[in-house]
Amino acid sequence: MAYDVEKYDENEIRRIGKKAFETARIRNKKLTCVDKANVLDSSKLWRKIINELSKEYEDVELNFMYVDNAAMQLIKDPSQFDTIVTNNIFGDIISDEASIITGSIGMLPSASLRDDKFGMYEPIHGSAPDIAHKNMANPIATILSVAMMLRYSFSLEKEAKEIEDAVTKVLNEGYRTRDIYNGKGNVIGTKEMGDLITNRI
Repeated sequence: MAYDVEKYDENEIRRIGKKAFETARIRNKKLTCVDKANVLDSSKLWRKIINELSKEYEDVELNFMYVDNAAMQLIKDPSQFDTIVTNNIFGDIISDEASIITGSIGMLPSASLRDDKFGMYEPIHGSAPDIAHKNMANPIATILSVAMMLRYSFSLEKEAKEIEDAVTKVLNEGYRTRDIYNGKGNVIGTKEMGDLITNRI
């Protein structure tokens, strides 16, 4: 026999929820809370606290979605989402699912944020030791993590946008690392991709 317990208190959910609303506010003012409130008591608490917080962020559009439906909708119509708030286990699953929509896990940045503006920024992928020192890794997630740091920890929106625009330009020009190559464009290595993006800033 085995079982697991998910434990969240109101203060923890409130802290996470405030950060989610604040993130949504500086993005596109749209927040989706993903839960399983039809089954789990912990999700019912999440829904209650997020609803309460929404009164402090009336400029942010809030909706709720069960996690099984959210997993389907993320594939069916990802454009309906912007900022998603959820618990750790659901977030772990749907963030990996979302990475495939971009074409590769090597494309997504991430941040672990405190209540203040301090955070730890990194790609969602691991260290990939099998391709270390081979000039094969995709550096885009790492570069976009820097853009996130500039935006969320230093409030440097213009500089963050310049980095993101540079990445978009290079991809639109057809340059690809091996993990996102689809038979079209030019396959380049880690250093070349980094240099091209730097030169477009």
